[in-house]
Amino acid sequence: MSATALSIVLFAAFLHASWNAVVKAAPDRALTLAAVSGMHALAGVVLISISDPPQMASWPSIATSTIIHYGYYALLFHAYRLGDLGQVYPISRGMAPALVALGTFLLIGEKLTSLGWTGLGLVTFGIGLLALQRGAVDADRKAIGVAALLGASIAAYSVADGIGVRFSESPTGYMGWLFLLESPVTLAILWSRKRAGVAFSWHIFGIGLIGGLFAVTAYGLVLYAKTIAPIGAVSAVRESSVIIAALIGTLLFHERPWKGRILAATVVAGGVLLLAVSD
Repeated sequence: MSATALSIVLFAAFLHASWNAVVKAAPDRALTLAAVSGMHALAGVVLISISDPPQMASWPSIATSTIIHYGYYALLFHAYRLGDLGQVYPISRGMAPALVALGTFLLIGEKLTSLGWTGLGLVTFGIGLLALQRGAVDADRKAIGVAALLGASIAAYSVADGIGVRFSESPTGYMGWLFLLESPVTLAILWSRKRAGVAFSWHIFGIGLIGGLFAVTAYGLVLYAKTIAPIGAVSAVRESSVIIAALIGTLLFHERPWKGRILAATVVAGGVLLLAVSD
């Protein structure tokens, strides 16, 4: 992976952990997620207006990813309702690199070097250490189960988008339609809340829009990186965001323990370094 691709993905990781922290801290997560999805739709309109349309070969990936994203939002809501940031985020994001590497190998024959596989293994192992810091016995089983399903959905849409954006011949056009097709999530949440008579808060919605801006930028950068670097490597380096999430959970949400998280961070950082030099 080139220094350019590595820098792009690491910045995206920071943005991704940040918007997940916004969702976790929000007093009204459903409304916050509606705003995040709404920002995606708005960005989609802008990107479509300035981009060439994606090639027809990429539309099956757009459709697949869109459907998976609907489930992703529902799982994200329930995961942060049941578990904390330092538990849910590492488990869900930690599953993705190995699943993505396996998926891209089976579907398009993309391979990592032996050094890359070693780096991928370290990233996955380090994230596993981080995920289990609370202890498997004491952890909420429902939270772990939902986080695992969330991780599977992340891997599935990552593979679909990694393949689709390469077929599209218009990365920004691909992103535009992918983002716009998330608009039903916003509409469904707002409609259900109105029907139930739940009050609307512009303050919370505004904070969600900021989180949405972070999310849009993060995923756009990751999709671009997948056009210039191996999909499996991009997905693995992206998951360095678990370290940022762990720091946020420790410093802002007072989640513990912190010593084990430093060890896990060191392991993940070593894996990221190996992936960066594996080409």
